[in-house]
Amino acid sequence: MEFDQCACSGKTLSRFVRPVILALLTDGPVHGYDLLRRLEGLGMFAQTPPDTSGVYKTLKTMTAEGLTVGDWDTADPGPARRPFTLTPKGRECLARWGATLEAYQRQIAEISALVSAAVLNATET
Repeated sequence: MEFDQCACSGKTLSRFVRPVILALLTDGPVHGYDLLRRLEGLGMFAQTPPDTSGVYKTLKTMTAEGLTVGDWDTADPGPARRPFTLTPKGRECLARWGATLEAYQRQIAEISALVSAAVLNATET
């Protein structure tokens, strides 16, 4: 078995893209291309860049859920851009994510200690 594609390699971190997008939108309207650039700069995407179509699909879903709004901007020359903005409901969702991630962090610390002890125990036997 190749562990490069296993969940144990950390490949599933990209599933946390929703709270990251919400957090990035707190700075103000961001169009998809700029959002992708910002995501690429994060450590969670160090090995694998974010999936462009997946990010746009996530933005579309979040807009349908009322977490973001995105209106086409045709004022500038060139192709139209769609800046996305966080809604009040999106800010509430981000706050909930904050609490959820803090709980995950505590749970992961517990799991990490258990795994570390098990690995140490396994190497001693």
